[in-house]
Amino acid sequence: MKYRAKIEVSLKPGHTDPEGNTTQRLLKELGYSVDAVNVNKVYSIQLEASALKEAKIKAEEMAKRLLANPTKDNYTIEVEEQK
Repeated sequence: MKYRAKIEVSLKPGHTDPEGNTTQRLLKELGYSVDAVNVNKVYSIQLEASALKEAKIKAEEMAKRLLANPTKDNYTIEVEEQK
């Protein structure tokens, strides 16, 4: 069966976000009043698995092994069957 995993990776509190800081500064220069900008990565992955449980396990492994750095990142995972 085909599944779609959405893995969102964000920085843990206390870690600097250079891309977010730059974006915030540039938005202020353009005249926008913004208090903070945080940049997150969202991975949309199509994968094969025999069941939803297996697809969730695979997505969790992908996040832990490659997509997120557990030292500085948090992540969330959503998995759904493809129609």
